Amino acid sequence: MSNAPSLAPPIQVYEVGGAVRDGLLGLPIQDRDWLVVGATPEAMVAAGFLPVGRDFPVFLHPKTHAEYALARTERKSAPGYRGFVIHAEPSVTLEEDLARRDLTINAMARAADGTLIDLHHGQRDLNERVLRHISPAFAEDPVRILRIARFAARFPTFSVAPETLTLMQAMVAAGEVDALVPERVWQEISKGLMEAAPARMIEVLRASHALARLLPEVDALFGIPQRAEFHPEIDTGAHLLLCLTEAARIHASLPVRFAVLGHDLGKGTTPADLLPRHHGHEQRSAALLGPLCNRLKVPNDCRDLALAVARQHGNAARAAELRPETMLDLLHTIGALRNDARLAAFIQACECDHRGRLGFEDSAYAPRVFLETALAAVQSVDAAAISDHTPPNKMAEALRTARIAAIKLTASL
Repeated sequence: MSNAPSLAPPIQVYEVGGAVRDGLLGLPIQDRDWLVVGATPEAMVAAGFLPVGRDFPVFLHPKTHAEYALARTERKSAPGYRGFVIHAEPSVTLEEDLARRDLTINAMARAADGTLIDLHHGQRDLNERVLRHISPAFAEDPVRILRIARFAARFPTFSVAPETLTLMQAMVAAGEVDALVPERVWQEISKGLMEAAPARMIEVLRASHALARLLPEVDALFGIPQRAEFHPEIDTGAHLLLCLTEAARIHASLPVRFAVLGHDLGKGTTPADLLPRHHGHEQRSAALLGPLCNRLKVPNDCRDLALAVARQHGNAARAAELRPETMLDLLHTIGALRNDARLAAFIQACECDHRGRLGFEDSAYAPRVFLETALAAVQSVDAAAISDHTPPNKMAEALRTARIAAIKLTASL
């Protein structure tokens, strides 16, 4: 345990949270959190700890910089995840602090002598692979719905306890998730996308009915059919889950995973008389993605790649058939002419779309070679040489013509 010799009895320090959970699971421990019982903020500062908590008393250890939080209780005072009154006093006990936590597997503590304190049967639920809430107080914080979905993505062999899922559904029905601020929703969604099984996050959010409130564009994909000859899984929602699974399998970046999440949103709004072909879904996907990104305040790198993939993944799939002019426009649209790393990310997302189909999990993405060859051809054009004998007002046209010719030449080889 981290050494804090100046925190003398009756002050007690316990290791809590994810470190205890992951240690029992035999997983690597990334961060350690500590709980201090019986101390005041003044005592912590006097011992050399640095106060950093904005909403409740949290301090950094003077040597290790690990986080130490004072034991606290919470009382609901308003809707949403910020509507709490925090009570942190030396009189707050370990039992009271652990009781306010979300899940049994996150409410264990370890004393200085190594003794495990497990008041809510967290170790049992770890062994049984169950995500279970501790008390009805769970319903006071809507962020916990997102956290359970994220934990389901991190621990895909865990199930959500039926009583916990029922409580989550009741929270959604009561409008609790509607009070969540966009930044917190994105924070949890983005973390969930980067877990081992992001498809599980979508499944749990959908089962809790929260998906329809937080990401209605994604929820609308489930139950929508598509052509069986191209999509043996039929359902567009099932296709999305398979694509997310592939993105996790290749350890894709967050922008790629978000692009995968949003690439087919337009299929959820295909008119019934166009089913199951989904003509024009690419532009409808982009039209839905823009407002979604604005609503959740999605970072620009995620937004830009997602829009490019939504608009162009259909063209990319037909790369071998594209006219040179169309290929150049595709490369320009996805930003590959400014940064060739954008093409690599674009191809990764499109590969996930290609492989996210039943029976296609290990198939090669043939358009890759055509896209990479076309970009190499464009990059081979010497813009400086063209500018030497081209008037400035004709430069853009001349450069485009040269690039198209280069793509055409490589396509004929």
